[in-house]
Amino acid sequence: MRILFGLAAFALALPLFAAEAEIKLVKPDTTGGKPLMQAIAERRTQRNFAETPLTDQQMSDILFAAHGLTGKKGRRTTPTARNVLDMEIFVALPQGLYRYEAGSHTLKLVLDQDIRKSCGRQAFHAKAPVDLIYVSNYDKYKTAGMSEANADFYAPNHAGYISQNVYLYAASAGLVTVVCNNVDKTALARAMKLGPQYRIMLTQPVGNPAK
Repeated sequence: MRILFGLAAFALALPLFAAEAEIKLVKPDTTGGKPLMQAIAERRTQRNFAETPLTDQQMSDILFAAHGLTGKKGRRTTPTARNVLDMEIFVALPQGLYRYEAGSHTLKLVLDQDIRKSCGRQAFHAKAPVDLIYVSNYDKYKTAGMSEANADFYAPNHAGYISQNVYLYAASAGLVTVVCNNVDKTALARAMKLGPQYRIMLTQPVGNPAK
């Protein structure tokens, strides 16, 4: 099987490795995995990550579970107030930073830099093969006629829904993950070159368990 995300391993050895501008994710598997109640019972926070890259299928399934498209009307796997769709998921990989595009189920390159160490103050962020970054676009609330107070309430809840879906997928797939707020969000936003309308909510590394 072709492993796009296995390229991360080569990126560590090749300083001139060029990140792909766009990664077309494989079709998510929406029929597999453990029964819901079993995944809920097995959901755990774990911080010991192997550096082994995730497979194409795992990466696709994680992002679909997090905030994927479930219908032609733009509905997602996680709810948002008034369907405001303020949340954007950025994916920090060894070869670069990508933004998840749910409509096309692709990853679009934002920066060809490894910013995983900026995703949290703990050392495991730089070791995990994938760091997910949940960012709210506050301009979406303005467009919907909602106040900043509304945004301050709803955006963290939206990030919570996404992170829980990732937790449940990880439990189902035998992966490990932890949600993190111990992050220098100002420094991370600067590293990501985010505009003032964006607010970082949480980060969430995901990977295989360390032996």
